Amino acid sequence: MMNYIMRGHEFTNEVQTAIQIFFQNEKYTRIDIPAEEGLTIETLLIRTCFIVMLYENGQNIFVRSFDKQKGTPEDFNRWLVKKGVYETLKEATGIRPAWGMLTGIRPAKKANELMDEGLKSDEVITHLVEKFDVTREKAELTVEVALAEREILGSIKKDDIGIYIGIPFCPTRCLYCSFASYPLDKYEKKVDSYIDCLIKEIEYLGKYSKDKNIRNIYIGGGTPTSLNEERLERVLKAVEANFDVKNVGEYTVEAGRPDTITKEKLDIIKKYGADRISINPQTMCEKTLSLIGREHTPGQIKEAFAMAREAGFENINMDIILGLPGETENELKITLDEIKGLSPDSLTVHTLAVKRASKLKEELENIELTNAAVTENMLKISAEAAKELGMKPYYMYRQKNMVGNFENVGYCMPGKECLYNVDIMEEKLTILAAGAGATTKVYESENNHIYRIYNVKSLDDYITRIDEMIERKINDLPKEGK
Repeated sequence: MMNYIMRGHEFTNEVQTAIQIFFQNEKYTRIDIPAEEGLTIETLLIRTCFIVMLYENGQNIFVRSFDKQKGTPEDFNRWLVKKGVYETLKEATGIRPAWGMLTGIRPAKKANELMDEGLKSDEVITHLVEKFDVTREKAELTVEVALAEREILGSIKKDDIGIYIGIPFCPTRCLYCSFASYPLDKYEKKVDSYIDCLIKEIEYLGKYSKDKNIRNIYIGGGTPTSLNEERLERVLKAVEANFDVKNVGEYTVEAGRPDTITKEKLDIIKKYGADRISINPQTMCEKTLSLIGREHTPGQIKEAFAMAREAGFENINMDIILGLPGETENELKITLDEIKGLSPDSLTVHTLAVKRASKLKEELENIELTNAAVTENMLKISAEAAKELGMKPYYMYRQKNMVGNFENVGYCMPGKECLYNVDIMEEKLTILAAGAGATTKVYESENNHIYRIYNVKSLDDYITRIDEMIERKINDLPKEGK
């Protein structure tokens, strides 16, 4: 547990955010005096300076002072508090965070904002290094991704929107998963009722968007292909009936769990116009697959991939996760060698994140997480493998409580960028969402602002309150001509 004391200011978020850079997956508790056990960081903001003191078991072990500017505005005080805590912990722990002080989930968004202000690529890199203490390697990756995203975002037209449809069912719940996802066998009797409600919401969104251009459709979850053939076809048929599928720029169906994929389902997906799927091994090591709760083998992954190619899919993504329990660089190399043999069109490299609602969080005391140095090397190995496949990074995001405080990166072959991935991250167009736990994002171009319309997460609540979910959209979506 990490304790903190604040005197002379109330910049709680700045203190906690800076602490979290060095101490992921810890509880942070505000106290009044240094704790007798564990670490306490005390911050004191006075007229002339900002002082940071670090205590261990109640004993002061480190002190640093940072000068203030005369007539300092509050925004600078915020920055000074975060920077002061960061610099103190960096020196006291000896840890050099690769992303420095840069927090938030979208590093490339910061780079794009700087480019919009007129900075050139090399100037953005320098800014990230000097102001945020980002390593040059990460700053260069950020700019490379930002440039790729600018091309994708530049293709957005005035009336473009995206569509997201959520299928919150899975064969089993993975160790690391925190999504609104329900084991299919336990909720079997509610699946048809859910689909009835989902189609009702799809029909409303179809009417609302009839004069819009559908830039992309993304059916995610959960695992959409956990539905049987009949149910999957019901959903896809409803999508075809309510949206202009033939003119959609990109149409993705997640087929993440190989044990849910059949030839018949792939044929149905293809029949109703989807041109991109995601088959997600996470790892190609059977021992790890069993440990994380995925009831399939590496062989099934390869079989599913071959079936998808035979079904005519020319845009297949594969996801992997770095830092899974018990895995080192050796296991990663096995996974990447198998993936290189399959030659997917895109590869999404995730760093394990310990999410609050996951089983992993509950069992954290019994699991040894991969350290930062190993995770960093894994990222380098993955980047090199993507390069060998002819891929370049095109989108990136970060999450709280990621192992080593690193990043997730999407790589792809030229022309195989996932529009939806960039659109959902960079928030430059409206994305209408249907399903339990789905969030509609409404983009207001005139002020570059996003507001959200939430659906309830609970499956039961979604089924009983579907009319309310639609009513929320009726009330909150922009009216015709706005």
